[in-house]
Amino acid sequence: MKSAPEIVQQMYDGDAFSQWLGIKVIEVRPGFAKLEMMVREEMCNGFGIAHGGISYSLADSALAFAANGHGRHALSIETSISHHKAIQANTRIFAQAEAIKEGRSVGVYQVFISNESGETLASFKGTVLFKDQNW
Repeated sequence: MKSAPEIVQQMYDGDAFSQWLGIKVIEVRPGFAKLEMMVREEMCNGFGIAHGGISYSLADSALAFAANGHGRHALSIETSISHHKAIQANTRIFAQAEAIKEGRSVGVYQVFISNESGETLASFKGTVLFKDQNW
């Protein structure tokens, strides 16, 4: 069976959107992922702050990498995000995803988006379905 870093690399190699976002994988292991990215000007909305979809997408990628790191295909079935603070362009943001419950077929994960100071900017919760297909 492939290791979590091998699985995530395979996923990332086929993930044009995460690549466009500029996501970098800092750490990954089964049930855990830490990612980072830089918010660029073209990621901002009409208010001059990061579009909510940017932090959501970073969190979603962290969820996918953490859940799939177990070696079985995992697909999100429900997600939600709460935005706590506006994110400016040229801000490096981090996503840390961790399993809070993992069963045979379903897993629940918490993801926190933070800045370089460690301040929480958003919190995301995701539920995944573990399929019978292995990586």
